Amino acid sequence: MADSNRVPVVSRVSEHPGFALAPSSCIFSGSLVVFPESAFVFLAILQSHPHEAWARFFSSTLEDRLRYAPSDCFETFPMPLDWEACADLEMAGEAYYDFRADLMVRNNEGLTKTYNRFHDPEEDSPDILTLRELHAAMDRAVLDAYGWPDIPTDCEFLLDYEVDEEESSRKKKPWRYRWPDDVRDEVLARLLELNAQRAAQEALAGASGAKARKAKRRQAASPETETLF
Repeated sequence: MADSNRVPVVSRVSEHPGFALAPSSCIFSGSLVVFPESAFVFLAILQSHPHEAWARFFSSTLEDRLRYAPSDCFETFPMPLDWEACADLEMAGEAYYDFRADLMVRNNEGLTKTYNRFHDPEEDSPDILTLRELHAAMDRAVLDAYGWPDIPTDCEFLLDYEVDEEESSRKKKPWRYRWPDDVRDEVLARLLELNAQRAAQEALAGASGAKARKAKRRQAASPETETLF
């Protein structure tokens, strides 16, 4: 449920963006993006793979890390219609967030270490497997909110980019537990189409409103007519 005492935040630069809830009374660092919502449904959408696909497509990077800029990644993102009232999204987001928070406390690990394990193909602990399952359930709720039940949620361990043997000997390979490219590209194409449709609707509504205001000004400027009985 909504919690007016906490707001979602995310680091502006991170390898694996993890959205979290922080006390709204905090004075936040400039290294964080703070969102004006507090519902778990909002958090579920931001943490989902559809939003990540959008953010990675439009964002810039710093070294190998994503740079999350609200103007590029969030303000352009087409949210599902009536998302605020979606109970399934709310429940999926809360279940994922609560389990992840409890997992970090039990392991004494922050978001970075938790998501490093989440994306590690050799990590098969029951807790991480459950977190992956909860993420899939959250993705399912988000996709259903868009009306896209045909999109699968199955993820694979894929490299973000290829590394040569010399480089791979010096640092860990950039594995990410994510959707296959064809699924990611299909969702991104639908989001882009949805964004274009809404932009066209807003432009049409703006043109209609301007036309109505112009007609009203003409009517106000014309001399009053007298009706004879």
